Amino acid sequence: MCTGKIILAGGSGFLGRTLGKWLAARDCEIVVLSRQPHVSGFARTVSWDAHSLGPWTEELEGASALINLAGRSVNCRYHAHNRREMIDSRVLSTRVLGEAVRKCDSAPPVWLNSSTATIYKHTYDDPHDEAGNLGATPEAKDAFSIEVAQAWEAEFEKAETPSTRKIILRTAMVFGDERGGVFEVLRRLTRLGLGGKMGHGRQYVSWIHAVDFCRAIEWLIDNPNAEGTYNICAPNPIPNTEMMTTFRRTFGIPI
Repeated sequence: MCTGKIILAGGSGFLGRTLGKWLAARDCEIVVLSRQPHVSGFARTVSWDAHSLGPWTEELEGASALINLAGRSVNCRYHAHNRREMIDSRVLSTRVLGEAVRKCDSAPPVWLNSSTATIYKHTYDDPHDEAGNLGATPEAKDAFSIEVAQAWEAEFEKAETPSTRKIILRTAMVFGDERGGVFEVLRRLTRLGLGGKMGHGRQYVSWIHAVDFCRAIEWLIDNPNAEGTYNICAPNPIPNTEMMTTFRRTFGIPI
């Protein structure tokens, strides 16, 4: 059972609020590093700019865990400015957190850093493992997303934290009721009568329920042997057609 002070970098977004509330309900002290002045009643908010050291680094001393969820939302148009922000917000925040952890006298014993299940190759056949099955697929037009994921993970791997175990979270789409998530978008599309398959609909969708996401994070914090890369997703991906059919049936919108 995780206890003590948990640092959530970038904790003002969908995942941060979802996880922060879950951990706060288990009597953890939640400190959110955010550029927003106040996140929510579940946490104490400390200001940072996500790329330079400052007074916020003091919060890491003696913390039970550091969880980095920082990164510009990918729910936007992929023009040059947004692409640069998507990469920089992830790489620079990871870099400065590594510097802060390295300078700690009493560093957090575990650091969990976000990544994405998008890093795996698009496929319709056998499931992939971590050995040689990463990279872009022309059909999926995912080259930029793969570039972001690889830069993100490479920066995390470079961080020198000898007293802190490091965990990469390759997270699939998280479905939860907290505002701002992909579930909210798909639910709205369905209710507007736009809940049909996307493209040919054969593409597989990896996903996880928000409660299971939180449970996974809690397990990774508590398990002293957990280190390296973890896939945070439900065991069975489903075709897009099946997923959208389920949305339509659930909300009673047949078209």
